[in-house]
Amino acid sequence: MKITDSKSLGSALRKRRKELGYTQRDLSEFTGLSISFLSDLERGKKTIELEKALFVTSILGLNLTLEARS
Repeated sequence: MKITDSKSLGSALRKRRKELGYTQRDLSEFTGLSISFLSDLERGKKTIELEKALFVTSILGLNLTLEARS
């Protein structure tokens, strides 16, 4: 999936969380992050902390890579 903005990242994370059968509460308990943070992240809030977003991405078993455009 191509990530072009905070909304597409949030959508991808929500999709993956649901594929794994986790609720936001489950993810909150496992990561120590608040449900409100996770909700904001999945809704594509633009001011989310990058380090936390990368942590959630990793916890959900996703890789985030950058590549040069041709």
